Amino acid sequence: MECDADIIIVGGGLNGCTAALALAQIGQDVILIDAMPKEILADPAFDGRGYALALTSKNMLNVLGLWKEVAEDSCPILDIKVSDGRAGEGAAPWFVHFDHTEIEEGPMGYMLEDRFLRQALLQAIDGNPAIRHLDKTKVIDQEITAGMASVILADGKVLRSKLLIGCDGRQSQVAKRAGIKRSGWDYNQTSLVCAISHELPHKNTAHQFFMPSGPLAILPLNDNKSSIVWTETTARAAEISAMNDADYMACLRPCFGDFLGEISLQGGRYSYPLNLTLADRFVDNRLALVGDAAHGVHPLAGQGLNLGLRDIAALVEVLATAARRGEDIGALDVLSRFQQWRRFDTSSSVASTDIINKLFSNDNSTIRIMRDLGMGLINSTPFARRGLMRQAAGLTGDLPKLLQGKMI
Repeated sequence: MECDADIIIVGGGLNGCTAALALAQIGQDVILIDAMPKEILADPAFDGRGYALALTSKNMLNVLGLWKEVAEDSCPILDIKVSDGRAGEGAAPWFVHFDHTEIEEGPMGYMLEDRFLRQALLQAIDGNPAIRHLDKTKVIDQEITAGMASVILADGKVLRSKLLIGCDGRQSQVAKRAGIKRSGWDYNQTSLVCAISHELPHKNTAHQFFMPSGPLAILPLNDNKSSIVWTETTARAAEISAMNDADYMACLRPCFGDFLGEISLQGGRYSYPLNLTLADRFVDNRLALVGDAAHGVHPLAGQGLNLGLRDIAALVEVLATAARRGEDIGALDVLSRFQQWRRFDTSSSVASTDIINKLFSNDNSTIRIMRDLGMGLINSTPFARRGLMRQAAGLTGDLPKLLQGKMI
């Protein structure tokens, strides 16, 4: 029985779209399946959502031909300031300041609004003859055999491929149907996400302010705007989410402070319950999991999308090498190379974000003194600062070629 495509991707979000483009670039025919309508995904209206792209993620988008489409809409992150404190009391005297001039490669990363990245991805997919994009299409079942991966659609149609990739998020049905279990726990925290405009310029500086209930990230956007990721306990977040805009901002202002002058809400308001989730394995016969389908981390370091792009870059390189050797791209021994490449980096990221969140999301006075002294020590140690900056920029570890800005 013939395949309908080399690869089927379930999930048409940012990871799914990027994976489709990268796989098409190495000569694979791809079917991209998404339950959402393209019209919703490509909405050009400002809604306040944005992503912190590491420098290596920007390199990858450049190789895929996407960066030229979004470069003017991106905002480089030149400095990062990390501090500790309580709402209404300001930051503690000890902090960490990361200055991009201390590394040779340039800005540590870029802020990019969700709408610009999605539009660029969808336009590139529509213009690529190697990709069939099936939106408003639901997968209800799948079957993996020795020689083929099949998905059954809601209308009864069956599509077949050599490899099935799950890009369908933390509640991945692709993983569940394959019997892949997950480990993790709930943080009893919720992130409140919005955008604000402010009176004074942000000077391309990102701020991470740790409070007992959770971190507040202030991330620079163009035109004197910033993206806000504000973490509160689940109960408090529910109360704030139910407020009108004026009361919502009245709660945010004491956390935010007045260092950027007057602030006002721009666009929509969103909330995301936070948990840690890690798939017991990333691959099975003719199946691979990417992004949140494989791992979901706390957003405090803004690494969720970057980890997904690292997965894609590694998987595509493994598949490209296997195809050149004449190997079966869906074979478990081939896919296991991807899992081996990504497992340590992913586990390290999961562990580090979990430890940092637990260390800072409390009001224990002894721990507070120790962590503030630790930040002061890091700030006074250039070697430690540069190491952490390179890590934030995605420049550490065994980097796939796409993240280095190289063609595969």
